[in-house]
Amino acid sequence: MREVILDTETTGLNSDNGDRIVEIGCVELVNHVATGATYHQYVNPERPMPDEAFQIHGLSEVFLSEFPVMSDIIDEFLEFIGVAPLVIHNAEFDLRFLNAELARLDKPALKIKRAIDTVRLAREKFPGASVSLNALCKRFSIDNSSRSFHGALLDAHLLALVYLELVGGKQQGFELSTKEIANEVIATDGNRRDTRNFAVKDDELKAHARFLAKITKPIWNI
Repeated sequence: MREVILDTETTGLNSDNGDRIVEIGCVELVNHVATGATYHQYVNPERPMPDEAFQIHGLSEVFLSEFPVMSDIIDEFLEFIGVAPLVIHNAEFDLRFLNAELARLDKPALKIKRAIDTVRLAREKFPGASVSLNALCKRFSIDNSSRSFHGALLDAHLLALVYLELVGGKQQGFELSTKEIANEVIATDGNRRDTRNFAVKDDELKAHARFLAKITKPIWNI
């Protein structure tokens, strides 16, 4: 099962008022294991950078002016995500911005039903607790010390670790080869129980003998 962890950075909070995406970061998971494949792109938003947004992600208007605009990178981004489920922290926010960019380019919107919202997962698992990415990293002992600024690819990597914890944690060594036999159970020294001896009472032996007398040629008497 292929999934894509996705995060974006923007010029603000309102795509309806002209705020734009300035960074996209994606991490690929297959069967809940990171493959090493990523997508990362800074985007020229073709507009000024408000100071409030700059204080969050540190991406200046001058820095972003050197990068391609959304129309130049959208096809590569869509090819990377393909039809995979999108794992997003606060999915409605990121999809609203992505769909605003897609609408400007006359491309089909990304449907909300393909998104797995880790905010919702965290609230279901830890009701009443903080579900920010920093809070979840702390809860799961995930090192986020390099997160001095928000960054789409760094946050996607952190979110991948958080997501795996939310759905049960990555189980090391659980990747099954197609050559392995289904349902095969092998006893090891670690899971084999010690032999236990049970003393049989006289009345139990007599009851067993009476039961055997009712059976034609019972194998226990052979």
